[in-house]
Amino acid sequence: MIVAIDGPSGSGKSSVAREVARRCDLTYLDTGAMYRSVAYLCLERGVDPEDDARTAEVARAARIEFSGEGGRRVLADGEDVTEAIRTAEVERAVSPVSANPAVREAMVAQQRRAGETGGVVAEGRDIGTVVFPAAEVKVFLTASPEARARRRAVQRHGGDLARGAAVEVDAAAERAILDDLVRRDAYDSSRATSPLRTADDAVRIDSSELGFEEVVGRVVELVRAAEGARS
Repeated sequence: MIVAIDGPSGSGKSSVAREVARRCDLTYLDTGAMYRSVAYLCLERGVDPEDDARTAEVARAARIEFSGEGGRRVLADGEDVTEAIRTAEVERAVSPVSANPAVREAMVAQQRRAGETGGVVAEGRDIGTVVFPAAEVKVFLTASPEARARRRAVQRHGGDLARGAAVEVDAAAERAILDDLVRRDAYDSSRATSPLRTADDAVRIDSSELGFEEVVGRVVELVRAAEGARS
């Protein structure tokens, strides 16, 4: 069983995919964290994310692993970068990194190896269209830019709106996040290699007005239905 969850930045893909994997006893594969890890390594090593050749070298040599319960910890070349890859600096750098065809080739190869034995919930922007086009379950999870910006702003302040944990955030900071999300949406949707788009056979879920449990429940229902169809 391979479950592909795609969608734009801030749509809640990671949290939903992780919980679906837990409930369905599948392995969670955070592909977005892989591209963020490459972006982080580039920044740490003084490599310009816009330098395609040098960024590709970093990606090919990178050893990206997941550890801990549910694969929550992200390791890049042995360093725990779980929190470091969620900074605004990495957020800005990851779009050109993920648009680099050579970087995507290196990451997709790692992702497909991880899914060779099945039993995977993978999330990203091209999982159902490029990485696992034959996935039994495909979901495109989205939300309005404003809802996504709000969630991301709260998350950066230690809260989690999806789980009802709200915190006060600075309006200017939230606006900056919204501007960045809109910019990244345009970048990801228009790039030549593996652009962000909904797979023809994906189920589209708009989570703007849905709670975390509602979204997870809908995806789990799709997984159970696919499992039933196989038996």
